[in-house]
Amino acid sequence: MATIAGYTGHRIEPAAAGFARRVVTSAAPACVMRARSLLWACSRLAQWGATVGLEPVETVLLHRSVIERFVQVGLTGRSDALRRTARTNLRFVAAGCGIVVEPRPAPLARTRAKAPYSPAEVDAWFALAAAQPTEVRRQHLAGLLCLGLGAGLERAELRGVTGGHVQSRSGGIVVVVEGRRPRHVPVLARYHQPLLASARFAGPGFVCGGASPTRKNVTSNLVDRLAGGADLGRLDVGRLRATWLVEHLDRLGLAALFSAAGVTCSQRIGDLAARLPTPDEATLVKILGGGRCPPA
Repeated sequence: MATIAGYTGHRIEPAAAGFARRVVTSAAPACVMRARSLLWACSRLAQWGATVGLEPVETVLLHRSVIERFVQVGLTGRSDALRRTARTNLRFVAAGCGIVVEPRPAPLARTRAKAPYSPAEVDAWFALAAAQPTEVRRQHLAGLLCLGLGAGLERAELRGVTGGHVQSRSGGIVVVVEGRRPRHVPVLARYHQPLLASARFAGPGFVCGGASPTRKNVTSNLVDRLAGGADLGRLDVGRLRATWLVEHLDRLGLAALFSAAGVTCSQRIGDLAARLPTPDEATLVKILGGGRCPPA
C-alpha cells in the first residue's frame, strides 16, 4: 500500500518511521484510513521507546507490557479516547506480527457524552443573548448559539468562522468549516435568521469575536463577559453540539435502529457508515437542514 510505503510522519525520527512502516505492513490494514491510524500509533510508540532506551524491534516495542507503559506514560496528557484507540491499534499490530498480547489490559476511563440542553434551556440562552447590553455581545452570543445548536460546531472550529463562511446555497444555509476536518455543514432551519444576522454583523470578521483565527479561549472569553444568566450556569459548548446531535439522531430514527438491532455502542455502525457514499451538499441540506420549527 502506497500510504504505508511513503510514510515519514510529522516530526518523527527515521528509525521510528521505518519501524512503523515495517510492522503496519505485517498487520495488513484493510483501508487507507486504518493504515494511517496504525502508522500514527506505531511511530509514536517507537519514538517514545527511543527516549527510554528501547530498540525499535517488534519483540521489544510490541510486548504487552511496553504497549501498556506507552499508553499510560507515553501518552500522558492525551485524551482517554485517543489512548484507548492507540492501545487497541498497537495490540492489533502486535497480533499481526505474531506477538502474544494477552492477558487483556486494565480498562481506561471512558468519557461519557455531555447532556443536551432542553428546549426551555435553549430558549433561555437566546433570551439572554437578546438581553446583553451591547450589540457586539448580542450578536457574538447569538452566533455562537446558532453555530453550536444549528450546525454542531466544536470549540476549535468556532473560532475560524467568519461572516463569509455562512452562505445561502443548495436550498438552505451552510457553514463552511475549515481546519482539521474541512466540510460544509447545513444549519437547522430555525437558526437561519439569527445566524444570518450575526454573519452580516461580523462581515469579514469572526462570528464569535476576536481578531485572529489562531486566537485561544474564544468561547471562554465570550462566556466570561456575559451579563446576567447566573441561574443558567456556565454555557457549555460541548452541550450545544450534543443538543444538535440528539435532535438529528431523533429525526433520523437512530434510537429505533439501535433498539431493533440490539446495538448499545456505535463503533460498528460507524465502521459500516464509512462504507456508504458521501451525500452531496444538496442532499445534506435536505436531510440536515430541517428540524422542528418554532411555534407561530
